[in-house]
Amino acid sequence: MQSNRRKFLKSLPLSILFSEYLLSSFGDSTNPGHDASSIFRKKNIDKIYEEAIVIDGIVITRNWNEVSDKALAKSGYTGFNASLDSGSLPRALKSITEWKARIAKNPDRFICATSAEDFIRAKKENKVAVMLGFQNTTMLEKSIDNLDIFYHAGTRWMQLTYNQRNLIGDGCTERTNAGLSDFGVKVVERMNDLGIIIDLSHCGHQTTNEGIQFSKTGVSINHSMCEALHKNHPRAKTDEQIRAMADKGGVLGIICLGYMIGPELGKKTTLETYVGHIEHAVNVGGIGHVGLAADFAIQGLAATGATRENWYVPRLTRFKPSYKVQWPPWIPELDTTDRYRHVARLLDKRGFSTGDIEKILGLNWLRFFRETLK
Repeated sequence: MQSNRRKFLKSLPLSILFSEYLLSSFGDSTNPGHDASSIFRKKNIDKIYEEAIVIDGIVITRNWNEVSDKALAKSGYTGFNASLDSGSLPRALKSITEWKARIAKNPDRFICATSAEDFIRAKKENKVAVMLGFQNTTMLEKSIDNLDIFYHAGTRWMQLTYNQRNLIGDGCTERTNAGLSDFGVKVVERMNDLGIIIDLSHCGHQTTNEGIQFSKTGVSINHSMCEALHKNHPRAKTDEQIRAMADKGGVLGIICLGYMIGPELGKKTTLETYVGHIEHAVNVGGIGHVGLAADFAIQGLAATGATRENWYVPRLTRFKPSYKVQWPPWIPELDTTDRYRHVARLLDKRGFSTGDIEKILGLNWLRFFRETLK
């Protein structure tokens, strides 16, 4: 693991490598903050954010429009994982084709990301790297060969299951908790061979364990939270899973969706609670294995017109009671294009070093992409 990180550091372009902020980001500390790079905190944290590589582990991209474009321009993002329509093989292919066309029509704003270098280039060229992927594998149907089709179309990450069971394994709200199927193990092997990131965010407990176990590379948990801080939520990951993920080189993106973070939004669940999940994950898995993830539209839920009637009520039937869906579902500071600026400021106040903040903002995702994608 440490050897890979050294290779990554050596391979960065010189203009990036010798930035005072990126250079401070590759220490071996497993403790947040309190290291020699604290001298850099004299620099304004907002300036540090603007110069950092900022990567969002997952953005919901259906109904992308001009409002989305304007919000993205305000966000300071270097790149994000785009969640596409996985409802069926035709719908998935249509979704990826539409996004690739959008990127092709806007070369001054977007880069279709298939490697870590694409994120570095996006930062240098003031563009946004978009990594295309899916929150389910149902569109593979019964054919592993479909993985090759999606890879060559530009897919670089794929979640093994959503909440329910599919042919790969059990999702997080499935009663049986059966883990990966034989077919699922073969899918994991082929994803490794191709260089498609294995994501376990919505996977069931045993499917998560076995996804980590059977993968030859690090895995992504690109939008989840810590079970130790939000007990008995099916989407949360245990300390044991966070350690196993980190030991193999993966990254856990802490989800910004408020009701996933805690049961009492606006009371005991606040931005402080969110950063508490980051801090807990760092303490369990190490500073090199924690990132950020929205899991909603780039402009935020309120800006998309989400209401109790059109957002909350439908989810009472789509999700089991164990999901603990709430209204409103957001933490105000995170339901804005300034979400990660707010996070960076609070991390700074809590004593995280500049280098560690930069890792959480995006360098951990960047390292993971370098080690996993081909």
